[in-house]
Amino acid sequence: MWTIPGVKTGNLWDIFCKVIDNFGDIGVCWRLSASLAARGERVRLWVDDASALAWMAPEGANGVEVRLWTRPIATQGLPMGDILIEAFGCEIAPEFIAFYISKTKTSGKKPVWINLEYLSAEGYAERSHGLPSPVMTGPGAGLTKRFFYPGFSAKTGGLLREPDLEARQAAFDRPAWLQRQLGLTCQGERLVSLFCYEPAALGELLDQLAAAGQTGQRTRLLVTAGRATAAVKAYILNKNSLNPSWNKDSSLLFSYLPTLTQYEFDHLLWACELNFVRGEDSLVRALWAGKPFVWQIYPQHDDAHHHKLEAFLDMLAAPASLRAFHRAWNKLDTPPEAAPGSGLPPLALPEWQAAISTARSRLLQQDDLVTQIMRFS
Repeated sequence: MWTIPGVKTGNLWDIFCKVIDNFGDIGVCWRLSASLAARGERVRLWVDDASALAWMAPEGANGVEVRLWTRPIATQGLPMGDILIEAFGCEIAPEFIAFYISKTKTSGKKPVWINLEYLSAEGYAERSHGLPSPVMTGPGAGLTKRFFYPGFSAKTGGLLREPDLEARQAAFDRPAWLQRQLGLTCQGERLVSLFCYEPAALGELLDQLAAAGQTGQRTRLLVTAGRATAAVKAYILNKNSLNPSWNKDSSLLFSYLPTLTQYEFDHLLWACELNFVRGEDSLVRALWAGKPFVWQIYPQHDDAHHHKLEAFLDMLAAPASLRAFHRAWNKLDTPPEAAPGSGLPPLALPEWQAAISTARSRLLQQDDLVTQIMRFS
């Protein structure tokens, strides 16, 4: 168990999470819950669909109780918690707030109520972090929520990071893991992981990797289960029908992965020379992996994700080549650096590696999110 100097442990946290899609919300909430428990806290994780935890965290975590968020929510016989976390604006059930209020009348204490927001490098994260939000209506009227913004600067709530992360990375045996987990013995090919939605530039990426293989740089693409596998297989089926020789001599190799636990997903990122990630949780894990990566940001109908991506690239001090690739991968524009007939610029891994290593070193100097949220509460 890891302790935080000056912070009392043993609180009971109620963390509320709604699974919207793609399991990113529950992925973040599980890492938060497990990390709190590892520091001596107790957690009730309320979630409306816990099915993903069967493969994401099959062993569970001591100190974390997963409870189904029913309608209405079941509160009979529950002890009162100390800290409420409303993850990503999910709006805690009013009957649960009423339950808390009734308990405060007998205990004489008010719970700490935290609104955990989405991760962003945009300026509003610093400006809004820690601000109060008085509750004006409903059973919680009179209480005050506090905004907690994860982020990349000392003026935000930091990033999720386990205290033993660097030690685990240092002890990681790449060849042994590849053989044990994936049955792979590499023969000098470059390893690239792919965790994505359905990027419009996916076909161009596969063409680029296949072409590199024909000139000496073979690549093995490690494709994650779910949408990434479906997208890759659909592209290959279509490509094979139009141009059967596009991947001549299997210059681009494919390995389709099973669902991975969160720990094994970390290992996947550590094992690869380039990682394609999506959403919030895998972005943070790619940063800690310290390898070149490309992030597919979740698209928003009002194109707000454009500003979010640019702010992240600014934080990263991304070189022009990495900015251009991100913009093309996320369909923000077609950069002038792109190769003829392609929307994707070439990979510039040494340049990307330098920028990401520098950013990682800087971020490791900041307190992690769990340390900060425990102090905050």
